[in-house]
Amino acid sequence: MLRTLGRKVFGAIALSLFAMPALADQVSHFTLDNGMEVVVIEDHRAPVVTQMVWYKIGRADEAPGHSGIAHFFEHLMFKGTKEVGPNEFSAIVEKQGGDDNAFTTEDYTAFFQRVAADRLDLMMKLEADRMVNLNMSEEDVKTEREVILEERGQRVDSDPGSLLQEQMGAAQFLNHPYGIPVIGWRQEIAALTRDDANAFYKAYYAPNNAILVVAGDVEPAKVLAMAKEHYGPLPPSDKIKPRVRPQEPPQLAERRLVLRDERVAQPYVARSYLAPERNSGDQKEAAALTVLAELLGGSGTTSVLTRALQFDSHVAVYSSAYYTDVSVDPDSFGLVVVPADGVSLADAEAAMDKVIDQFLKDGPKPEDFARIKTQIRASEIYSRDSAGGLARTYGAALATGLTVQDVQDWPTVLQSVTPEDVMAAAHKVLNRNNAVTGWLATPEAAQ
Repeated sequence: MLRTLGRKVFGAIALSLFAMPALADQVSHFTLDNGMEVVVIEDHRAPVVTQMVWYKIGRADEAPGHSGIAHFFEHLMFKGTKEVGPNEFSAIVEKQGGDDNAFTTEDYTAFFQRVAADRLDLMMKLEADRMVNLNMSEEDVKTEREVILEERGQRVDSDPGSLLQEQMGAAQFLNHPYGIPVIGWRQEIAALTRDDANAFYKAYYAPNNAILVVAGDVEPAKVLAMAKEHYGPLPPSDKIKPRVRPQEPPQLAERRLVLRDERVAQPYVARSYLAPERNSGDQKEAAALTVLAELLGGSGTTSVLTRALQFDSHVAVYSSAYYTDVSVDPDSFGLVVVPADGVSLADAEAAMDKVIDQFLKDGPKPEDFARIKTQIRASEIYSRDSAGGLARTYGAALATGLTVQDVQDWPTVLQSVTPEDVMAAAHKVLNRNNAVTGWLATPEAAQ
C-alpha cells in the first residue's frame, strides 16, 4: 500500500483551503477521560464511514538528529501486534470492502480507514490495538528503514523540483524545524534504530496526544460509546508536553539560490515568503492571505498572474500562488512561474515582480474580488459532498491548535474579508527581505 508523505509542492497547487465545511455541519465534540478528543461528523446520505486518528506529532516535533522519525514510524504502525500479524491491518480493512492509508506532515501524523458504517466497531478495535500493542522487530525496523531510504531516493533525490523545494525550505527556516524535510535527511534516516522507534512510540502514540474523527452514517452517542470501549481504557502518556519549538529570528535580507540539474525538463522560478499562521479565535489575517493567494494565482484563467504573464505578455506558460494556513507556527506564502519557451528565468522573475509591484499599488479589481467571494460561497456547498474530506478538514485543524468552532467560523471569516484586509496582508507578507527565491534550471540555462 502506498504511504503518502505530506509536503509542500511547487506544482499545480489547488487551494483546498476553500473546501471548508459550512456552518450547518452536524458535528459533536467529546473528550474521553484519558484525554483523547473525539469528533463526530454526521452524514447519513450513504451507509459508509471514515475513521481518522490524528497524532499531534510531526516532523517539526522530532528530536534533533532524528529527522524523519515521524514518517518512519508511520510506516512501522503497519507491522502488526499480538492480535494482528505483520502487514495484515490493511488486508483486514480490504476484506471488509474498505481502504486505508496514512500520511505525515510537519505538524501531525494521521491514519484513516473508509468502510461500511457497520464495520466501524472493528476499525476502532484495530486502531486502538496498534496504539499500544505494536510489535517491532529488528528486521521490521531494518526493512522499513530501507523502504524509506528508497522512497527518499525516488521522490526527492531523483526529482530536481523536490530538491529545490527542500533547499528553499532550509534557506527559509534557519532556526525553526520547518526547514527540515518531512521525510528527513538521508544520513539521519539511515541512523534510526529500533530503540529510537520504541521511545518515539511510547512517548507520542497515546490517547492524550490523539484526535479521533469519525465522519459518515453514524450517531454521536453510539460513536462515543464505541470510543469509550476501545480507546477509553488506553493509558495516557506522561511525556506529552506543550509544543514549544525554536522560532525563526527576523529575516533581514532576501535569500536566493539556483539549483542546476541536467535532469530538469522545465525550468521555473519559485519564491516563498514567511507568513503568519491561522490562529484560534483570530483567523482574519489568515483569511486575507487565503483570498490573496486565490486572487494572485488560484485560477488558471482569471488570476492576476495568469492574465498578466500568460495571456497578456506570453512570458509564462504557468503561474500559481499558494498559502499554507493550517500549521502550528508561521509558515509560507508562495509564488511559482514557469517561463515560456525562449524566456529566461531572469526575465520571468522580473515580469513576476512587475505584476506583484503593480498589484501592491492598485489592489484587486472589484470584479475579481466579487468572483472570489462567489467561489467561497460555492465551496461551502461543495465541501459537504465528502464526509472523508470533512474528516480531514476538522482533523488537520484540531491537530494544529484550532477548534471545532474555528472550523465552523472559517467560512464566515472568509466572507468578511475586505479588499483593505487583503492589501494590508499583502504589504506585510510580500516583502523581498522576507523571501527566498529559487531558480530550477538546466546547467546551461542558469549561466
